[in-house]
Amino acid sequence: MDMYQRYSRNLPALSRQEQELLHKKRVLVAGCGGLGGYITENLLRLGIGHITAVDGDSFDVSNLNRQLLATEATIGKSKAEAAKERAALVNPSVEFMAMGKYITPENAADTIAGHNIVIDALDSVSARLLLEDACAQADIPLIHGAVCGWCCQYGVSMPGSGLLHRIYSGAVPKDNGVLPFVPPFCAALQCTEAAKLLTGRQVSANKLYIYDLCSMDFEVINL
Repeated sequence: MDMYQRYSRNLPALSRQEQELLHKKRVLVAGCGGLGGYITENLLRLGIGHITAVDGDSFDVSNLNRQLLATEATIGKSKAEAAKERAALVNPSVEFMAMGKYITPENAADTIAGHNIVIDALDSVSARLLLEDACAQADIPLIHGAVCGWCCQYGVSMPGSGLLHRIYSGAVPKDNGVLPFVPPFCAALQCTEAAKLLTGRQVSANKLYIYDLCSMDFEVINL
């Protein structure tokens, strides 16, 4: 399929030069659950040339309420492998690598090496902080996102900023579940920042954006 036929509706919001540039970029998505499934879907349709999806978990029944890749057929299946199979259906022209593992202190540096940006779709504070440290060492921007109940937050952590360390310096947030419409909303915001970063557009880094979709309140915290 012709590249410009596939991505014709991305234009002219993106220029042809920007669309071609995205095809040369490499993005790592850490986590293939609620956020990660929608993030990879957006990146596939945006036209990122290479996507690496990393997740050591498998689907269970509780994932069905909010995770794009969770279906009756994928229960018990590797989340990373399900993401790869979805990629083959949506956009087989994208080079897609599935890594069925968790990010650890031992493998973090090698896992993220060679990518232009990393997108945080994790559900563990300790794993997020580890990922931010690895990105800082590798000089790779990290796009953070998190969801809880009706709410979500996101921010762009530039290398060395320690954004996530400041966000999570206090109490660990409680688990209040996640409603099905919150992950796609947050994933869209993260992918918006990814598109801007990868095409050289200006991003608002080192700020935390918080949305409450029940009250429709919006807050920006400078960190």
